[in-house]
Amino acid sequence: MIDKKHITDRFIKYITIDTESDPDNPAFPSTEKQWNLARVLVEDLKKIGMQEIELDENCYIMATLPSNITHRVPTIGFISHIDTSPDFTGKNVRPQLVENYQGNDIILNQEKNIILSPDYFEDLLQYKGQTIITTDGTTLLGADDKAGVTEIITAMEYLLKHPELKHGKIRICFTPDEEVGKGAHKFDVNKFDAEWAYTMDGSQIGELEYENFNAASAKVTIVGKIVHPGYAKGKMINSMHLANEFMSALPAAEVPEKTSGYEGFFHLHDMTGNVEKTILEYIIRDHDAHLFDERKKIIQKIAQDCNTRLGHEAITVEIKDQYFNMKEKIVPVMHIVDLVEEVMKDIGIVPLIKPIRGGTDGSQLSYMGLPCPNIFAGGHNFHGRFEYVPVESMIKATEVIVGIVQKVAKKNTI
Repeated sequence: MIDKKHITDRFIKYITIDTESDPDNPAFPSTEKQWNLARVLVEDLKKIGMQEIELDENCYIMATLPSNITHRVPTIGFISHIDTSPDFTGKNVRPQLVENYQGNDIILNQEKNIILSPDYFEDLLQYKGQTIITTDGTTLLGADDKAGVTEIITAMEYLLKHPELKHGKIRICFTPDEEVGKGAHKFDVNKFDAEWAYTMDGSQIGELEYENFNAASAKVTIVGKIVHPGYAKGKMINSMHLANEFMSALPAAEVPEKTSGYEGFFHLHDMTGNVEKTILEYIIRDHDAHLFDERKKIIQKIAQDCNTRLGHEAITVEIKDQYFNMKEKIVPVMHIVDLVEEVMKDIGIVPLIKPIRGGTDGSQLSYMGLPCPNIFAGGHNFHGRFEYVPVESMIKATEVIVGIVQKVAKKNTI
């Protein structure tokens, strides 16, 4: 159905354009280079025949595939992001194609002895006989989420070339800055004008997600008092020692490296300090809203207890909510998840319905009035040198999009 070389060439074209976002830049988008891919996508959308193509002042691209049926059905949408993670460089991506993969080690970089091995990444073994696109070991790949971008455009192109496949009005959007948490911040839900949508931003084939973490950040500032160490008894307060006490007071097993599934955590991701001042940067995550609130209270109570013991306010905590579990907004419209599950089964994909241990644009969009579950884009090992994507998974994701729009037209006549 979908031409393998065509989708591969499109994907490689997109990943070789550097679009790494910047968490430290308040500008929107956070990097100018995201515009480079955005302009390419606009031209590609024109070439395939999409309508109402718009690249706005915030680097959001929206376009329309008009309905080709006479009766009215719900307008639905598909969304992916154009930026890549700042966790690892996306500059000078040099993709490698491994055809007819046989379950062996893949040498990404001979000179630097960088190897993608199924001994460590066991998921590789499910793709025997397929074509796998990898990095050269010096960059990430960018399948997160240029695989999703590729799949959406390829699906729209296929539908335009096959008018016998009936569908309602389809809206698509490509967003900037998702990797730095701003992907939905300037998304115009009213202009998008869809009843619901799907982000094509999941990982391995079959993933279908409508639950994600509730998320908050916590900045813990600890102020000490410096005195000459030779005369410090009873006078010096070492903020780093207080920081150690604070860290030790948190549950030792409730960290990312010791949790999975629905288990939440406290994650210390950055710390700077000296005797006078130490700053701890945490992220707080939990799927359960009550447990999420309890976690925030635990952070605050540890600080309060320490301050009480010291007799003054040495520790201050600043907590900011980031996003919330979209399950609350999806459950009332579960038919939009059930529909995707049916499509996957129709084309021979085993649905993997599980919670996202992270966030997604779909979470924020769901709370903005656009219910938005997440569908697999096919990649693995995001945000690093071992990222890869099987071409066959991208083809299947494209088929899922095509199947969804057909099923909506058939099942949701209004």
